[in-house]
Amino acid sequence: MPKYWLLKSEPDVFSFDHLWKAKGKRTLWDGVRNYTARNFLRDSMKKGDGVLFYHSNAKPPGVAGVAEVVREGYPDPTQFDPADSHHDPSSKPEDPRWYVVDIKAKRRLPRFVPLDELKAASKLKEMALVQRGQRLSVQPVRAAEWREVLRMGGLEPE
Repeated sequence: MPKYWLLKSEPDVFSFDHLWKAKGKRTLWDGVRNYTARNFLRDSMKKGDGVLFYHSNAKPPGVAGVAEVVREGYPDPTQFDPADSHHDPSSKPEDPRWYVVDIKAKRRLPRFVPLDELKAASKLKEMALVQRGQRLSVQPVRAAEWREVLRMGGLEPE
């Protein structure tokens, strides 16, 4: 049974449109430097899991599209590259600290779902995203929340 996730990205850095236009509509989800989010990437996200692609730090923030995990967690190559902004000199190839998954764009939402509407939806009142102080860039999403966000965005759940 697939699980569901919400991944946050600033659209001026990497938007759902960027993912849609990427080779194979695919990318690795790199640069995560929070241990809880890292643990989700490394230990919990599995091939076939659904992803809500969320534009953060945007006007307005909200869910823009749907993706799927196509490769399970593996060491983030950017942590070893001194020229990369995500370089971590204390992480070693034999004992990597940071992990990534690969995702692939599946569907654009016919209707962008802004955060204000997500917060106002009674069926989403327990969703991690709408909880006060919740800032993780990788968050689990319950199946009922997944279905509701898709419905709000104009898609029938698969």
